[in-house]
Amino acid sequence: MSDTVLIVEDEPRIAELIADYLQADAMASHWLDHGDRVMAWLAEHADATSLVLLDIMLPGRDGLALCRDIRARYPRLPIIMLTARVEEIDRLLGLELGADDYICKPFSPREVIARIRAVLRRMAPVENGGAVANAALAGLTLDQEGWRALADNRDLGLTAVEFQLLWVMTRSPGRIFSREQLMDRMYRDHRIVSERTVDSHIKKLRRKIADIWPERDIIHSVYGVGYKYEPRA
Repeated sequence: MSDTVLIVEDEPRIAELIADYLQADAMASHWLDHGDRVMAWLAEHADATSLVLLDIMLPGRDGLALCRDIRARYPRLPIIMLTARVEEIDRLLGLELGADDYICKPFSPREVIARIRAVLRRMAPVENGGAVANAALAGLTLDQEGWRALADNRDLGLTAVEFQLLWVMTRSPGRIFSREQLMDRMYRDHRIVSERTVDSHIKKLRRKIADIWPERDIIHSVYGVGYKYEPRA
């Protein structure tokens, strides 16, 4: 079954162009042009939706508010935001709310398809010798087949990028990863991303862990260097 992308965009020409390119790349799509219709549509179709392509400027509920709502209800549904507002604060705000990636207008439709494919690849389970890799680490369980992270069997509700960051660090407990190294693993297309973007994702990851384990701090900042995972800290 092909991937299905929900396009939330109020400009028909942009939405139709993206839909045509998705179809040419063997992906299905559905288009909504009003922010107030998104959550009701997802209530019926979220299980069959692979990714949401979400414009920030929409009639009704705007994209940033929708990003927050989608992430709260569907924590593992990838979100790519479309925006003509290129200020860094908007980018960081979107990432804080749970966006997996950004595309700034004007853009090439081929770039949109490449970004969608990149995010969907990050969601795909990594195989090891034909078997899905799972890890249980001091009460923390990472399940790449289900793309879930559990703390004492309670789902942390991580986004794709947050899961990937945690997965990378838990493979090497005690190792300090620089922001550049983490960015290379988050964005394999080597795009230019602010170091503050990594900090934003790490902040959300630590907050979600603290919600379940308030007494444990397993992701540590190393001043001037980066971050590390310490399971027994």
